[in-house]
Amino acid sequence: MLQHLNQKRGQSTLEYAILVVVIIGALLAVQTYIKRGVQGRLKSSADDIGDQFSPGNTNELRHTNRSSSSYETFAAGVSTSNLLSESTNSTANAAIINVDQEYYGGNGT
Repeated sequence: MLQHLNQKRGQSTLEYAILVVVIIGALLAVQTYIKRGVQGRLKSSADDIGDQFSPGNTNELRHTNRSSSSYETFAAGVSTSNLLSESTNSTANAAIINVDQEYYGGNGT
């Protein structure tokens, strides 16, 4: 009778071990798909932000125009200068170049 009881307990332990192995195998099989899903969501969020700054590949064009107008007089050894108007116009355009060749580290993906 005792021998029959020990066989049941051993069988129960074996069933739990097989169940744990099956669960671990399922998690390992799904691991790649979960990782790809998280990476895809992260990339989508980063793409929604827009172009990122790249110190080596950012090309900036800046144009600045300055103009002024003044009136100067010299009379009886005294010089006078009046600034009539002054204006500054500045425009800047920045773009990231060679985006396909950008390296972010890691394995290149």
